[in-house]
Amino acid sequence: MGFAEGKNCCAIVLAAGVGKRMNSHTPKQFMLLEDKPLLYYSLKTFQDSFIEKIILVTGAEEIEYCQEHIVDCYEFNKVQAVVAGGKERYHSVYEGLKAAEGCDYVFIHDGARPFVNHEMLKRAYEAVEKTGACVVGVKAKDTIKVADDQNFVVETPNRNYLWQVQTPQVFEYSVIKQAHEMVMDRTDIVITDDAFVYECAFGKPVKLVEGDYRNIKITTPEDMLVAKAFLQGMKRD
Repeated sequence: MGFAEGKNCCAIVLAAGVGKRMNSHTPKQFMLLEDKPLLYYSLKTFQDSFIEKIILVTGAEEIEYCQEHIVDCYEFNKVQAVVAGGKERYHSVYEGLKAAEGCDYVFIHDGARPFVNHEMLKRAYEAVEKTGACVVGVKAKDTIKVADDQNFVVETPNRNYLWQVQTPQVFEYSVIKQAHEMVMDRTDIVITDDAFVYECAFGKPVKLVEGDYRNIKITTPEDMLVAKAFLQGMKRD
């Protein structure tokens, strides 16, 4: 019996950002990391995993490019749909959720995180089966300071309880879809990630699962240099 046998797991991969901080006219998800688009690497991991279906969310004007130059080019046959995202990240997630109808568990992942791996996916699956909602992350290495509006320190939280949250964030499908519908029109909150959507909708905690310090989000040109170093190191391992 294979891993996650009997459960329909879907990945929603978000690739709708414009990447203003990359100082490039090319959206960051299409920039080359070595000889392949950044988006290739996370899609490849999901393609080779127990995940049964992938929904790719991108800009409306980039759907044709994604389909031809990424999905078809690299034969990602688990990609069932390429759909247009929305104004904000959570709108894009909701568009992906609508296209993922019928799955049991959904793995929501930023396409700008190329180093998601199979061990991470398995840990997240085991956690979501038990809890219904989990996110991967890593414990903070640095001391974190909370500042006021004048940039004076007002608090130094205990680092032992601080995590840097990553993706994928994994949920029971029906529950996270309902959560998004419950908070979609709220103006009293700033939605930061899907775990926050879940927390706001139901007032329940989300399980934290060990991620990987290499599971970085590519945001600036410096991140690309780090990603190249990680990729070269992985090839030597």
